This record gives sequence, structure tokens and C-alpha cells, in this order.
Amino acid sequence: MNLIEKIIARAQSNKQRIVLPESLEERTLTAADKALADQLAEIILIGNPDEINALAQKLQLTHIGKATIIDPATSEKTEEYAQLLYELRKKKGMTIEEARKKVMDPLYFGCLIIKSGDADGQISGALSTTGDTLRPALQIIKCSPGISCVSGAMLLITQTPQYGEEGVLVVGDVAVTPMPDASQLAQIAVCTAQTAKSVAGFAEPRVAMLSFSTKGSAKHEVVDKVVEATRMAKELNPELLIDGELQADAALVPSVGEKKAPGSAIAGHANVLVFPCLEVGNISYKMVQRLGGADAIGPILQGIARPVNDLSRGCSVDDIYKMVAITACQAMDAKA
Repeated sequence: MNLIEKIIARAQSNKQRIVLPESLEERTLTAADKALADQLAEIILIGNPDEINALAQKLQLTHIGKATIIDPATSEKTEEYAQLLYELRKKKGMTIEEARKKVMDPLYFGCLIIKSGDADGQISGALSTTGDTLRPALQIIKCSPGISCVSGAMLLITQTPQYGEEGVLVVGDVAVTPMPDASQLAQIAVCTAQTAKSVAGFAEPRVAMLSFSTKGSAKHEVVDKVVEATRMAKELNPELLIDGELQADAALVPSVGEKKAPGSAIAGHANVLVFPCLEVGNISYKMVQRLGGADAIGPILQGIARPVNDLSRGCSVDDIYKMVAITACQAMDAKA
């Protein structure tokens, strides 16, 4: 059983309630139908039932009847959710009238369902921007305790089983925070390790904080940031297996790790890689994907108290289906 099959099996074993607010987007509705057919999750669609069912009929989808469809225009909970949004945002100047208008936005409505405990996670982005996906999540669900920095992890399934966890690596941040400071980088490390456990199923995440230096081989303020972030990550999670700063080869290759960082439990054995900035992370995973033939799955948003994930607007039905399974695994972990 490969990693994706394991993620799907775990989602099926404990079905979570996943909101798909972009219900009139054809790829999203098709993925919802497949998820329902495979009993991957309980699906909640936001929108007008007549319009959703008409599109399902047009697309010849046969399982949408198993979904829960909620229309903000007619739901008996709309006013309750508007009041909740008002209470959450009134200190920021939101009026109840503005809250009642916002709650008609499916992305806001879905996050309010989650905040109220009536759903476990949400996925959007086939139509919406990353900003549109994140804004209601941060305003309503907010960050996990002790975390103030949202980031994005990527699963890299490589053709090199000698590295990582039988060829699988979890890397971050590749999607959200352009230039993290030491505190943010420490949070990214802790969150990426948690994603490695909850999604990739790593029993023992081993985190390498990457740099162009290994253990003081180079001197620069950006190296100092990685060293400080490593220290802060240990404070955030004293049980975390982490070391840095390490060059990529020292992190991954046992012989290089032993030579450059003797005595390190992580060097040469890392399965989680934390990049010093988004620029490095985004470039690196795409080069591994295109030049190395790795499968790249994500980004998986992390740091939010309940999972809210973002899709590429060029995503496929299969991408959305896999993200339903990933979000379900995150949701299980968030409840633990």
C-alpha cells in the first residue's frame, strides 16, 4: 500500500465532515461524488440545492444525494452564524449588518460551520484565491494554540527510497510565509513535523532545519536565524527530534551527515525538511518534482486550529479527492 492509499484508508476508517463551499465548480462536485462513492468523508456542500442537483445531473453524478447541502439563503442557522461572526469580529469594527452580509459568502459560511462544531474541515481554491481561502479561516477558526504563523507543507514522494521515510519527505514552508523570522520558522518546523505524523503517518518525524551552512561552517545572519529557530522549536516542543543548521546533503545522506555533523541524530536521517524561507522552499520542491520525477502533493495548510486547505485553480478532480482525504486526516489529529 503506497502513501496515498494509506491516507485514503485512514480517512475511510473514521469519516470526517468536510465542507466544499465551491459546490457549483464542476471538478469540485465531481470529486465530491467520488468521495461519497468511496465513503471517504461526509461531504457538506454550500449552495442552492436545486442548482447543485441540476449540475450533478448534467455531469451524470450519482452519489451527490448522500451529501448534506446547506443554502445560506434559507438555512435556519444563518442568523446564528451571523451573530457568531459579529461576536468574533466586533472588536475589529464589524457590525451585525456586515456580518449578515459576510455569512452569505460560502467560504465564510463553511468556516462558521466548523467553528460551531458542525464540521471538521474545509477545502476551497478551485475558484478562489489563497487569500480568499485563508481570510475567513484566520478570522473565524484562528490559529492553533501557541501558533501565529500559517504555513504550507508538501509531501514529496520520490524515487529514492534510501532517503527520508522510504523515499517520502515532508517539506515546508512552500506556500504562505515569504520571509519568516526565527519565531515563525520555529513554528513552521513544529507544524511540519505534526503534518508528517497526521498526514504522512510518520511515527517519528526527524526535522532538519536547512541552510547553506552546517554547524557553523559559514557565518551569516540568515544562518543565525536558522540556529535560533532550531532552539525555539525545541522550546515549543521539547520532544521534537530536530537539528540545525544543516545543509541538504548533510540532512539526507548518512555518510555526509556523519562527516559534517558528527554526533547528530538527525544528520543523514531527516524525513522532514524545513526551508529557511518561502523562496527556497518553493523553488526546491518544484525542481525535485520536475527534474527528479517526484510526486508533489499539497500544499497542505498548517497552523490553523481546524484544517482549511487551499487548492490550485488548475487542480484536477484527483487533486481535490486526495485533499479531502488529507484534510480528513488532519481533522482527526486536531481532535486528538
